[in-house]
Amino acid sequence: MCGIVAYVGKKPAYPILIKGLQRLEYRGYDSAGVALINSGTHTYKKMGKVKDLDDFAKDQKVTGNIGIGHTRWATHGEPNDSNAHPHTSMNGKFTLVHNGIIENYAHIKKELINRGYKFQSETDTEVLVNFIESIYMEQKVDAEIAVRAALSKVIGAYGLVISCEDEKEKLIAARKGSPLVIGVGEHEYFLASDASPIIEYTDQVIYLNDEDVAILTQDDLVLKNIQNDKQKPKIQKIELSIDEIDKNGYEHYMLKEIHEQPTSIGDTFRGRISIDKTKIFLGGIIDVMPKLTQAKRIIIVACGTSWHAGTVGEYLFEEYARIPVEVEYASEFRYRNPIINQDDVVIAISQSGETADTLAAIKMAKEKGATIIGICNVVGSSIPRETHAGVYTHAGIEIGVASTKAFTSQVTVLTMMAFMIGRKRGNLYDDLYKKLIHELTLVPEKLEIILKSENYIKGIAEMYKDATNALYLGRGCLFPVALEGALKLKEISYIHAEGYPAAEMKHGPIALIDENMPVFVIATKDKSYEKIVSNIQEVKARSGRVIAIVTEGDETIKNMADHVIEVPDSHESIAPLLTVVPLQIISYHIAVMRGCNVDQPRNLAKSVTVE
Repeated sequence: MCGIVAYVGKKPAYPILIKGLQRLEYRGYDSAGVALINSGTHTYKKMGKVKDLDDFAKDQKVTGNIGIGHTRWATHGEPNDSNAHPHTSMNGKFTLVHNGIIENYAHIKKELINRGYKFQSETDTEVLVNFIESIYMEQKVDAEIAVRAALSKVIGAYGLVISCEDEKEKLIAARKGSPLVIGVGEHEYFLASDASPIIEYTDQVIYLNDEDVAILTQDDLVLKNIQNDKQKPKIQKIELSIDEIDKNGYEHYMLKEIHEQPTSIGDTFRGRISIDKTKIFLGGIIDVMPKLTQAKRIIIVACGTSWHAGTVGEYLFEEYARIPVEVEYASEFRYRNPIINQDDVVIAISQSGETADTLAAIKMAKEKGATIIGICNVVGSSIPRETHAGVYTHAGIEIGVASTKAFTSQVTVLTMMAFMIGRKRGNLYDDLYKKLIHELTLVPEKLEIILKSENYIKGIAEMYKDATNALYLGRGCLFPVALEGALKLKEISYIHAEGYPAAEMKHGPIALIDENMPVFVIATKDKSYEKIVSNIQEVKARSGRVIAIVTEGDETIKNMADHVIEVPDSHESIAPLLTVVPLQIISYHIAVMRGCNVDQPRNLAKSVTVE
């Protein structure tokens, strides 16, 4: 992994590839490369940024109307020029870019070495391109047949684009478990891992399904599967604009996306709440509502930030819908041989809709007869296609690796689901149901108030930018907010941070507290308020530095904490959507002050499409 871009048409390919790779930089990567096909195949690749590649290649031969490009996030082999993509087969017949992991590459490599193949890199991708070439040369078949034959024997995940030296007019693309989208133009086609490199040229796209193989020339597209069965391409219009993938004056995408949350949350509930604010309607799950309302158990599967959103959902579902909920890391769930029954509902949450472990968990739960509901942001992604029903978050494209608006949009969807199911099950009386809906619709304007305090929050960040550790504490549905706040700080500023239920502080973390330890406490007024006040007193008794997120007008904690950040008063069920935003802001400014790459933190990728 991490990003693919390719072009076949009449235009010069190189500028399209470079710009496309720049559009994909947000996914995270350690090296980049391109291959241009004209009279021969010319490959240029460099460890580092796309700019390093462009500086290296601009004085080289970069002509040609066909080309493939790649940004790599290392899985097999360290980041260096040799391991960067594209990879070319030993005899020069095939050049390939690849996202994913070939799990049986070691066995295939051993066989190829025994047949005289030599390797220049440590990657599984070079094994795959040589495997394709070996079939092509030994069986004397067309390139497409060689590709399909090789893919029928590999185990793992792939999104790949291939060129053949003997068939220079075409590109071959294939997908299994790693996304690929084809942009359809006039006498030209574009390929990419997502739509961001394509929207500048066309809004007509085809999303490849698992085991699809596409053969493209500038005037033709043939779609098959690995078994050679013809497939009918489904062309869709993408609702994405250039403005959405520009920074629009912000220094970083993350800051832009933090400030977009009043809009993204509004877009998430717009059209799903009646004009008189008395009803919630989620059309994407209407067909499975009987299953939801009668479910014996709800299992939420997700990874990373989406897992934190799911944990907020657990509190809300159990409080208002009164259905038992388990929140599972998808990466553990799929390997634990879990007990899944046919009257269980599994909710899968993923910003990208392509998270490999979450997809695998979905497939396993489907096989056991559970009803699967997806919550994701990317229309046309894999999770919506694998689930029985679902809800799009409508957060808009999120480019910063550290998720912000995707988290709050996921929580918004889960909040609406909890209220709606609670009402249908008779656990929410009419007046409270309407009050909760009204409270949710006020979130965007309350977030605007919070965002106006950014400079004040930035001043607090200045005081703690040199910290080496931090604790985050919360209770109830604010405990997952503490987890999310800690994750944001460590993933973009590289400060070690941990989130805990506030009462658990006495069971270990309290030993870490001294005058150098910042402790972030989410302490808005709710049924646990008096308890969390006691926790703050325990921290202060040990000289800890307390930064508290409080309800506006709170004087009790203001007189105890070192710093308070006020958020507008709200119902406790809505508090996660408000309290997480100051934590996003403080993490952002600390990271900037530490000189960190906020949008592309080291070692991280936006979409984890391999296990």
